This record gives sequence, C-alpha cells and structure tokens, in this order.
Amino acid sequence: MTLVVPPNPGPAADEPTGPLDGPRASLRRDDEVDDVVAGAVGRLSGEFSGRVGPQLVVRVVRDCRRELGGSPVGALPELVERLARYRLDRHIG
Repeated sequence: MTLVVPPNPGPAADEPTGPLDGPRASLRRDDEVDDVVAGAVGRLSGEFSGRVGPQLVVRVVRDCRRELGGSPVGALPELVERLARYRLDRHIG
C-alpha cells in the first residue's frame, strides 16, 4: 500500500506570523477545543523541537485534522498524528 500525501500549500491567510510563546499560542479557539489537535501539537512539538518551528507544527497538524475529518472518531488522534509526523519528516528531509 502506498500513502500519497499532497504537498502542503503553505500558510493560510489567517495564519499567525508573529513570535510565539509556545506551540499552543498559535492555536485558534476552535482548535483548543479539539483535543486531537492539541494533543498532537503537544507531542510533535517536543519531538521536532529545534528542527522545525512551532508554527509549522501547528499548521501541519491543523491541515491533517481538516483532511482527516471524515475518519472514525476513535481512530482520529492516531491518524492525525501519524500523517502530521510523516509530513514534518518530509519537510526536514
């Protein structure tokens, strides 16, 4: 089985561009309610610390969550985190 992942189109118009006080600082209000996004951002921010910026982690996780929105709720946390990790690894390499 081959996983085909479309390229990330870049920042959205509503993306924060200023400095952050941490990875959760750029989460929008609706994302803060979404435990899937908050959990994945927290774990991946630590894992990719020093290799990618926290804004990129937030953007990638949000994009993955949006794209996987039709997935079963129980599988969503793992699917979002796996896809986001894959995309962040690709960004580095």
